Amino acid sequence: MQMQKTRFIAGLLALMMMLALAACGKADAAEDESTAAPKPSEAAQTADETAEANGKAGGSNILIAYFTAAENSGVDAVSSASVVTVDDTAKGVSQAVAGMIAERTGGELFSIQTSVVYPADMGELIDYAAEEQDAGVLPELTTHIEDLDEYDTVFVGFPIWWYDMPQVMYSFFEEYDFAGKTIIPFTVHNGSRLSGTPATIQELEPEATVIQDGFTVSHQKAADAAEDVAAWLADLGY
Repeated sequence: MQMQKTRFIAGLLALMMMLALAACGKADAAEDESTAAPKPSEAAQTADETAEANGKAGGSNILIAYFTAAENSGVDAVSSASVVTVDDTAKGVSQAVAGMIAERTGGELFSIQTSVVYPADMGELIDYAAEEQDAGVLPELTTHIEDLDEYDTVFVGFPIWWYDMPQVMYSFFEEYDFAGKTIIPFTVHNGSRLSGTPATIQELEPEATVIQDGFTVSHQKAADAAEDVAAWLADLGY
């Protein structure tokens, strides 16, 4: 009888120990599960992913295409008459303004270049531009947009030559179909401002939305135009 009682107590103690161990195991597992990193499908977006998403929303669908004679003159940009100095760096005037737009919008810059070598001297450049216009020349483009479908909005910048766009811009609009896209012009000038070029672009790209209130700045003030560019972009919602 005493032996049976002893066996009963021993069995009872063993059962209690097994239950205690099982409870500890469940507690440990619950703690491990609560402290483990969530599965990728359940994880909240990381800061890097958020930044990347914001960057994509803010700028990856924006292209800033510009033409400047300084990048097509065949000489050092510093020697060209079509340059300004921004942050101690010589840049073509349209290029400088394009950079200001890119800084604000996060858009991608694209330099419109041609096989034509434009004169670096301003007087010679003006005469050459007049000859191009009179002859209706369409200069050959040597740079090309890889995939225009990536962009919804295209800022387009150029100098005003003889109250019009440079002929290379006519080549540019002939090469691409901007149907369904928004085109936002910006110009640099010596007194002609936009000179009706937004309306001209609308005629060339009838299925695009061309913003008529483009940005324009004189050659002499372009280097210090960052605040004016920012105010103009703010009015456009950027």
